[in-house]
Amino acid sequence: MPDAPEPWVLVNFVERLDLWIETESPSDDLRRLVTAWIFTRIDDPYQGVRREPGFANLWFGPIPGSEHGEWAVVCCSYWIEEQAHRVVCDTFTTLTRPL
Repeated sequence: MPDAPEPWVLVNFVERLDLWIETESPSDDLRRLVTAWIFTRIDDPYQGVRREPGFANLWFGPIPGSEHGEWAVVCCSYWIEEQAHRVVCDTFTTLTRPL
């Protein structure tokens, strides 16, 4: 049986999540959804995001199911450090569609 891949190490996600919560005061349900999404980055940080042109290893994407209000969606950007096997959060923010 092949070895399971090593989980990615998440860095700065709690601090950035707390800042987003403090700044935007999202609902409890939205907080839980975003918090649960963070843990999906441990297995595959590339899932559902895209690399930002002009930046080495900066990835960005909307958080599935985080649509709220008429046009708002929560997004996250983070750096993927391949050699260190780390994912370093840059920011959480609510943006308006289209992205």
